[in-house]
Amino acid sequence: MLWTLIVRYLKPAWPLIVGVVIFQAAQSIASLMLPTLNADIINLGVVAGDIPYIWQTGGVMLAITLVQVACSIVAVYFGSKLAMGMGRDLRAALFHRVVAFSQREVGQFGPPSLITRNTNDVQQVQMLVQMTATLMVAAPMLAIGGVVMALRQDVGLSWLMAVSIPILLVIVSLVIVRMVPAFQLMQQRIDRINLIMREQLTGIRVIRAFVREREERARFDAASEGVAETGIRAGNLMAFMFPAIMLVMNLSSIAVIWFGGIQVQNGQTEIGTLFAFLQYLMQVLMGVMMAAFMFIMIPRASVCADRIGAVLDTPTSVIAPVVPTHPGETAGEIVFDDVEFSYPGAEQPVLQHISFRVAPGTTTAIIGSTGSGKSTLIGLVPRLFDVTGGVVRVDGSDVRDLDPDELWRRIGLVPQRAFLFSGTIASNLRYGNAEATDEELWHALEIAQARDFVAAMPNGLEASIAQGGTNVSGGQRQRLAIARALVKRPEIYIFDDSFSALDVATDAALRRSLSAHVPDATRLVVAQRVSTIRDADQIIVLDHGVIVGIGRHTELVATSETYREIVESQESVEASA
Repeated sequence: MLWTLIVRYLKPAWPLIVGVVIFQAAQSIASLMLPTLNADIINLGVVAGDIPYIWQTGGVMLAITLVQVACSIVAVYFGSKLAMGMGRDLRAALFHRVVAFSQREVGQFGPPSLITRNTNDVQQVQMLVQMTATLMVAAPMLAIGGVVMALRQDVGLSWLMAVSIPILLVIVSLVIVRMVPAFQLMQQRIDRINLIMREQLTGIRVIRAFVREREERARFDAASEGVAETGIRAGNLMAFMFPAIMLVMNLSSIAVIWFGGIQVQNGQTEIGTLFAFLQYLMQVLMGVMMAAFMFIMIPRASVCADRIGAVLDTPTSVIAPVVPTHPGETAGEIVFDDVEFSYPGAEQPVLQHISFRVAPGTTTAIIGSTGSGKSTLIGLVPRLFDVTGGVVRVDGSDVRDLDPDELWRRIGLVPQRAFLFSGTIASNLRYGNAEATDEELWHALEIAQARDFVAAMPNGLEASIAQGGTNVSGGQRQRLAIARALVKRPEIYIFDDSFSALDVATDAALRRSLSAHVPDATRLVVAQRVSTIRDADQIIVLDHGVIVGIGRHTELVATSETYREIVESQESVEASA
């Protein structure tokens, strides 16, 4: 997967790749020329006492060094631009893929893991590309070129390279084999610590309410200790490798000086040639060491690439039609025709044999016990999920045949957990209609019974909202979410238990206001309180994913045992209170 990602996202940037190769080759050639010139200075200049030759050759070496530095700078610049561009494109691809996911795919990976894959995992792949451009391209050039140039200087000492290079390769291989599982475990534990951190930050009030700070701190410490343990294990392997490489390099240097000194003493080679051979051997070993450093990064980058590829290769279960239909009328009619829905691998369907019609401009309420499938049912209308059987139609068209933007334009969804974005009240309300005026915002707030508390806040519509709306109460957050849907002015409103945080009086006032100001809109309401849905035009009673009653309140009290039990249980609770 690593190679696939690199090819896919670096292919458009081939001019930068060519530039990196050219300038790295130039600086490698320059580096390989210097030891030979240094040998000439010693053999032909120092030994012969030819000062002009020393100055002349030294000037050439200085010029070559300047060219080497310039080429290295340009190569690093191109490599950095290449890596940063790939990271940008990879993050964009992940983002667009995740945005297209249905709730099923998001739940499959989990939000913390998706965040880690879009940040830490992409960073590891990006770092590999950058280091490859700066080190890996030059490493084989230095290694191969160094071997050739060393053989040109002295063939008799070449056996030292035949010994030292395989030893280095064996050390690197042993380390890499042990590091791959360590890096796999590292990414898993990073996912775990991100999950715990997200839970603790989101549920900080619950933690404090139940005095669970000590236990949660212990849970976080355990996860953090796991990351540290794995990091230490990988660090120990790296700490072993580099001293081992340096030991081989130093022993090789000693061997060259020892055996080369014997050859110099016997007149078999010149002193300058010996030093040149030593420099070339160091370049070869340095090339191997750079390659070893890259091979250390490859296992972790490979693990990260597999995790990224798993997201990119996961198709969304909600697929936009190739040729979408465009219904002519926008009345707001919803029809469920023998609908069935099952999660992958589930033994029993969540919903089965669901059939009913929501007439335009009416209110249909859905009620049932916890886990009866209410939220799943209404999620089928905006295609948060896709049916596994039957058809859901909006204005006569299968929702799967509609353009997703066209479908969502018709729907205003207020989720069970109202979520507000960081910014201001105005920016949140304009989320569905960027062109809405302040008067329209205040009108929506008035309908949602939120005008009074917004007007009392400093700056009114420009009052700041924290991420998730954590700086307002649950009831205020729900009313702001309802106002946001009202600003959009869709044909269909879906309220997924959106009145649960409101008191009875505010709930009743809000429902009256909705009926008065949006009488032509279709309203699909999920509720737990009977008082919220008592006046609905149609009530759907669910029990274990099956409709067990359809009708108005008075009809269901008389005909549906399940609905009657819900009513009686709530009345008894209210009476005892």
